Amino acid sequence: MAGVGGDTILAIDQGTSGTKAIVVDGTGRVLALAEVPVRPDHLPDGGVEVDPRALLDSVLTAGRRALAKAAPLLGPDGVAAVALANQGETVLAWDPATGEPLSNAIVWQDGRSQSICDELAPYADLVAARTGLTLDPYFSAPKLTWLRRTVTREGVVTTSDSWLVHQLTGEFVTDTATASRSLLLDLDSVGWDDELLSLFGLDGEALPRLVRNDEVVGTTPSFGSGGPGPLPVAGLIVDQQAALAAQRCLDVGAAKCTFGTGAFVLANTGPTAGRSSAGLTTSLAWQTAQGHRYCLDGQIYTAASAIRWLTDLGLLPAATELDATAADDSGGVVAVPALAGLAAPWWRGEATATLTGLTLSSGPGQVVRAVVDGIAAQVAELVSLVEHDLGAPLQHLRVDGGLTRSRVLMQATADLVQVPIEVYPNAHATPLGAAAFARLAVNPTASLEDAVPTWTPTTGYEPRWSADRAATFRQRWRAVVEATLDL
Repeated sequence: MAGVGGDTILAIDQGTSGTKAIVVDGTGRVLALAEVPVRPDHLPDGGVEVDPRALLDSVLTAGRRALAKAAPLLGPDGVAAVALANQGETVLAWDPATGEPLSNAIVWQDGRSQSICDELAPYADLVAARTGLTLDPYFSAPKLTWLRRTVTREGVVTTSDSWLVHQLTGEFVTDTATASRSLLLDLDSVGWDDELLSLFGLDGEALPRLVRNDEVVGTTPSFGSGGPGPLPVAGLIVDQQAALAAQRCLDVGAAKCTFGTGAFVLANTGPTAGRSSAGLTTSLAWQTAQGHRYCLDGQIYTAASAIRWLTDLGLLPAATELDATAADDSGGVVAVPALAGLAAPWWRGEATATLTGLTLSSGPGQVVRAVVDGIAAQVAELVSLVEHDLGAPLQHLRVDGGLTRSRVLMQATADLVQVPIEVYPNAHATPLGAAAFARLAVNPTASLEDAVPTWTPTTGYEPRWSADRAATFRQRWRAVVEATLDL
């Protein structure tokens, strides 16, 4: 990566399956990396929970390890700030006086608040118009209401970032990009909405102060040797928007897909908060002192988690063996890997996974290949919807995340999306994006274009399938989806 200079940042990405911390200089050079796994519990009733203390411990451990590794390369000033990216829609109850959690963290994949969404179905259009989002358990507010109804009336209920930042700094804040994923934020005014709070039964709740993504929110002594004193905490942002910025999707129509636990397609739509007419959602991409940017967002609940499921079943020796195991062709097997439901554009959290077309000749390689193709097909569906809302075709799709190491998956994605795929040449897009916003916070005269290092894809994939072949496959795959939903 070529870069533009700037301060060295400790950037932490607190994700669903683990926490990653990097120390990165202003050119985008990663000086040190540390990772700590986190494994949520998937419950039989559709619940997905994790101990909040495990999240905090992973943040502190990864951050301290990264700083220790980077110490020989740092000057006397250490790092300029700590940046924190978060999961977006994971929530918990906690005591603001002591900081102690009062519940497990309810992970974004948790579907137990579906009944609350069903109750509020008559208000779905109001919610969509006000927030840009779909009334769905994926987002924060239904889970917050579920916590209040079933777990505790004590303390506060917030997204996980507010609790983590409170542990680090004592402050009670959330960034506006994360808040735009809550179903409680007016997307146009970028403020908490009293009518929505009342609708979800959350009126009277103490709410975190809304902050920009390029704002210093406090200081923390929690990482020790990172500098001569407590470190500023800045660059708070939801993970997918951080990755959008890191990949320099800074212009209207630029789009990326992150292949993580789930897969997420985001496209920059500029300074106006439009609304999708195709089943996607609209969120705040970021808010800085220089203004707002919005994005279209399409979600796939299971990507890497589907690959992990294959390994748990013994069909795949390890995720690193994906390309070696996947057959060249699925042999007619079709997979809809809806292992945690279907998100955009179907919004059917109760949907289950389907494998069809199996015969006695079908082996692990064909099943693995079918799941790979099923992930790629969902990405292709989302890209088509993005193009519909933008009113123009994408020129390319930028991608990041651990699964981009799979040549089979990336080629399948290019074949079905029918646009060139550009692979981000760094495994750390989310923390690098958070670092860019922290860099803006400590250098307020800089622009986001200055703060995000430039990059050139080292790997790319052109479509090999004809448009007719891709269309035929997608039509068959959609028919299996419809059959699944009918069941």
